[in-house]
Amino acid sequence: MLKKIALAVLGVVLIFLGVAALQPDEYKVTRSIEIAAAPAAVHAQINDFHNWDNWSPWAKLDPAMKTTYSGAPSGPTASYHWIGNDKVGEGRMTILESQPAQSVKIDLDFIQPFPSKSITLFTITPAGSGSKVEWAMSGQNSFVPKAMMLLMGGMDKAVGPDFERGLAQMKLAAEKK
Repeated sequence: MLKKIALAVLGVVLIFLGVAALQPDEYKVTRSIEIAAAPAAVHAQINDFHNWDNWSPWAKLDPAMKTTYSGAPSGPTASYHWIGNDKVGEGRMTILESQPAQSVKIDLDFIQPFPSKSITLFTITPAGSGSKVEWAMSGQNSFVPKAMMLLMGGMDKAVGPDFERGLAQMKLAAEKK
């Protein structure tokens, strides 16, 4: 009987590993919102990491998070490093490209709880008397993240709600200005 249970458990583990291996090698998570503020005002919220505490969905998860800024004050080469609790981990963001009132492209490196690299792109387009902001993150999945995301329901389910909260908070911050 014990042998049959062990074989069944092994079978389940092998099936899980097989399904994980078949998951996509790339991921992309995208969310958007309309904001009643000019594209330049929205761009200012994104292009300067000093403003991120106003709207970042992760800043509020660890009020004791340690942050350091380096590079330019804003725009290309501006960099933001954080070390926080287990909800925010550790990582670094560096602005790669910035088109005034149009877009900000960021290199995102997670260090803890597990290393990962992503590209984050904020695209801002005029919409009525305000702006439409799209927040997208894309990257590569190695086997371990594929297995983890399989257990969590996928990258979209894991990160998408955070993007939605962040965009709602960005809307409040940008519309206040």
